[in-house]
Amino acid sequence: MSKGNGETVVDVPAEKSSNPNLASTKGKGLAAGVATGAAVVGTAKVIKHLRGWKRIVCIFDFLLRLFGFAVLLTAAITMGTSDQILPFFTHHFQFRATFQDLPALTFFVAANAIACGYLLLSLPFSLISIIRPSIAGARLLLLIADTVMLALTSTGAA
Repeated sequence: MSKGNGETVVDVPAEKSSNPNLASTKGKGLAAGVATGAAVVGTAKVIKHLRGWKRIVCIFDFLLRLFGFAVLLTAAITMGTSDQILPFFTHHFQFRATFQDLPALTFFVAANAIACGYLLLSLPFSLISIIRPSIAGARLLLLIADTVMLALTSTGAA
């Protein structure tokens, strides 16, 4: 509808809403409810709620990295420092075994040491993910590197 002075006025019919925040805008239309910020406040609550879950997942990721570091370090040290003396038939003929005698065990120790070092170096990236959970680049880098380390430790254990 046009007024005589060059202004255009558009009538927006009032819509009924089940949202109690928009109840005060009765008769003013939906545009008045958005102008008051009711929809923006609802969206901000949803974003803050999602950011909280991302932070919890990042904290869990950090704790798993610490636990994995401890386990891999323990496995590498235990296997690297173990010596076995195996008696055959008599005590005069003995066989001494270390992890260096078998290439598979050497690879196991090396794979665990490499994965342990990776987990130690990945802890700062995990902390960055906790501080800023919306940064996807650091999490993507960790995901790709974690996959490579999973393959390495799986082949070392096999």
